[in-house]
Amino acid sequence: MSKVERGLIGDVDLDHLDRLCRALGADMDLRIRWRGEGLDRLLDEAHAALVDRVVHELQRSGWQTAVEVTFNDYGDRGSVDVLGWHPIVRALLVVEVKSVVPDAQATLSPLDRKSRLGRKIGLLRGWDAATVSRLLVVADRPINRRRVARLASTFDAALPARNREIRRWLRAPDGSIAGLWFLSDASARGVRHGSAARLRVNLPRRPRIDVG
Repeated sequence: MSKVERGLIGDVDLDHLDRLCRALGADMDLRIRWRGEGLDRLLDEAHAALVDRVVHELQRSGWQTAVEVTFNDYGDRGSVDVLGWHPIVRALLVVEVKSVVPDAQATLSPLDRKSRLGRKIGLLRGWDAATVSRLLVVADRPINRRRVARLASTFDAALPARNREIRRWLRAPDGSIAGLWFLSDASARGVRHGSAARLRVNLPRRPRIDVG
């Protein structure tokens, strides 16, 4: 409190600052900009890249896909990030995509609601599902894995299947599945992004000079 009053918030971590704001009945509004871009725009781009990767993975396993499928069931509105359909076994897959994991309840509750409405949502596209499955796809980053690990019991109970099991099921869907899939948000076309990518430059060779 003393450091904040003296303007020394650089020495106060965000968790303590957030608790102080809540104790005072205030909201902490933190804005981050990266090279002139707003964080919300960066998150949108990360989300779009991850959705593209999910669509690529499903299609290569024989699924039909639809993106941002909206629904309105007696006022219960929303949209499904990716809706998958396997016509051979009439399997419907509801996919929620998260580039970050903000809160377990806020993440799992919408996915459960969309899954319960899955058959109705599928029928609007002519997909008469025999089974409805659900996947939470999360960007494979250390911070997301740590957040999931802190609430492992909750996520394990709601979404027990993980990466290898999910990939096997996608290739040969048998029954329904509920899983959490850590997936890289790198481009499905193999394009490398970010500052970690290296560019090899071949410098022109200097002419050889023979000195007699």
